[in-house]
Amino acid sequence: MRSRSFADRVSGALLCVITVLVICNEWGLARWTEPAKPLLVMLVVPILAAQVRPTRQAFVAVAVLLSLALAATNPGWRAIAVDGLVTSAFIAAFFTALSTLRTVAETSPAIQRAGAFLAGQRPGRRYAALTAGGQAFALLLNYGSLQLLGTLAMANARLEPDPEIRSHRIRRMLLAIQRAFVSTLPWSPLSFAMAISIGVIPGTSWSQAMLPGLVSSLILVGIGWALDAVFKPRLAAVPVRTEPTGTWALMLPLLALLAVLVVSVVGLAQLTNVRIVGLVAVVVPCIALVWMIIQHWADAPLPHVAGRIRDYVLTELPGYRGELVLLMMAGYIGTVGAQLVGPLMLRAGLDVSMVPAWLIIVSFVWIIPLAGQAGMNPILAVTLLAPLIPDAGSLGVTPTALVVALTAGWALSGASSPFTATTLLIGNFAGISALRVGLVWNGVYTLICGAVLSGWVLLYAFAL
Repeated sequence: MRSRSFADRVSGALLCVITVLVICNEWGLARWTEPAKPLLVMLVVPILAAQVRPTRQAFVAVAVLLSLALAATNPGWRAIAVDGLVTSAFIAAFFTALSTLRTVAETSPAIQRAGAFLAGQRPGRRYAALTAGGQAFALLLNYGSLQLLGTLAMANARLEPDPEIRSHRIRRMLLAIQRAFVSTLPWSPLSFAMAISIGVIPGTSWSQAMLPGLVSSLILVGIGWALDAVFKPRLAAVPVRTEPTGTWALMLPLLALLAVLVVSVVGLAQLTNVRIVGLVAVVVPCIALVWMIIQHWADAPLPHVAGRIRDYVLTELPGYRGELVLLMMAGYIGTVGAQLVGPLMLRAGLDVSMVPAWLIIVSFVWIIPLAGQAGMNPILAVTLLAPLIPDAGSLGVTPTALVVALTAGWALSGASSPFTATTLLIGNFAGISALRVGLVWNGVYTLICGAVLSGWVLLYAFAL
């Protein structure tokens, strides 16, 4: 136990240092520290990997094998490996920064009351309420929104004595929460889908991709609501209608927090030349710190805040070791793997430049969720695929069109892949397999959304 506690302290400290270095790089500060990031990643990954289950350790093993293959076949392997480690450092820093807000939000009574109010809505408006409110929660809590709203939804469903009604209620509520989360991926500045996609496609930014991403989000939300309304179950018994405790005013603290977040990020984006991911990595921890001080304002704020920061760095952050290993190694494997796959494709006579541009655009919408069925994380899929395609100019489209297609496919993978955190969490709440959530609960949803999103990305790429 003592050695594990020491490992947690070391890994937590290393992750925070990596985050600071990534922020410095994004803001153009202390560039002389740049070579330290790959070294720190090589230190922290073994520490984290030693404490995760074998399925996560397999990603590290694959990364090592790909590195050996790259060293044996590519004279410039060192630079490529460093690029992969820098990608891993960025992912670790982005995760660390976002997790600060989740940590504070989960202890907020106001957030708990807002979530309970959404979960307690009457059946006629519950899906819409959870979808709209779930987007707001997803912006603040990321995957924590699934855990918080899922817990509150299950607590609400257990109050229903009729097993048939309870079963339908659980399914509809959990699907609303999951689809709300995935619908934020194509446009949210706090989503990995947006952060990674604009990172691998040169010449893009969040401000350019936000509006078309919002259209993708509306498609995902609208189809989800329509399917819930069309396939509303016919019940043998009439459920008892109850009004939720409280009013919509309970959502005001959440909306105020979102307003502060959006105004801060957009305002800094106008005043600086820093990428949106660099802004988010600074703004989110600052908001979390102020929020933490407000929570403890009436009771010795400084000692309590210092204690919570210490607990976050030394306990909570290392507790995400499984997610961190998966995400960091997915970024590294995709970056290195693309440099191995490219030459293999050329030797096999496969020239992607000969593929019609429209087919490449549409393929992103489908390849990413299909790869998810085989266990490929969206980060891995995107970092692997993006370097293999011609640049946007050669395809006759804008770089933003590629981002719109990538994030659309990422969202569908989040809804359908049995290996993503979204389906795993929803399946855990429902007491069913993630495979059933992805292919049965969301099968028709994914196919319809994929068809409509295919049309949308083509329309945006070639007509708008």
